[in-house]
Amino acid sequence: MAKTCIVFITLMALSFSLLASAFDEQPLQDFCVAKATSPVDVNGKTCKEASSVTVNDFVFAGLHLAGNTTNPAGFSATQVFAAELPGLNTLGISMLRFDFAPWGVNAPHVHPRATEMITVLDGALEVGFITSAPDNKLFVKVLRKGDAFVFPVGLVHYQRNVGYGNAVAIVALNGQNPGLVSVPSTVFGSNPAIPSDALAKSFQIDESTVEVIRSKF
Repeated sequence: MAKTCIVFITLMALSFSLLASAFDEQPLQDFCVAKATSPVDVNGKTCKEASSVTVNDFVFAGLHLAGNTTNPAGFSATQVFAAELPGLNTLGISMLRFDFAPWGVNAPHVHPRATEMITVLDGALEVGFITSAPDNKLFVKVLRKGDAFVFPVGLVHYQRNVGYGNAVAIVALNGQNPGLVSVPSTVFGSNPAIPSDALAKSFQIDESTVEVIRSKF
């Protein structure tokens, strides 16, 4: 019996040891500034040599500049990810500036790897997210200057300007590479394309309509 207990305790200790060596919940160094020339991506970029790190690696200048919204969606996103701000590499955070022309829209989309929080700086934005099946419930709200809203990770959500002037918002995400799956462009702009008859049956429309929509993407 005693021998069995010793073996069990030994196996448990070994298991915890292996788990501890497999990952660390906290960084093991002050920073890991992204090395721009590295082709390696393993949950982030490889670190550049600490001796070559400068204060500019931790600075991004440009969020005061309006994005170009002269596109069919009337929307622009200025991203601040590790590519733009090397110092946030491995820190699990990122942000964006959103600009909307009057009635511009950020199409329904999903971030598979991050929760999103938006704060309106100017204008009026209608924002909403949809719960998963079977409810598919829409939570929607009009936000104004100073209002904040959170979109749970993995749920389809959107934003649109419901005012007659431009709208601006700042977005924070709890992941340095949150991912983006835009519903319209993913479904109708995939490469190779999803067969038209499959889309027609899925959306209960005819194939000619599918081709018209596909041509937009």
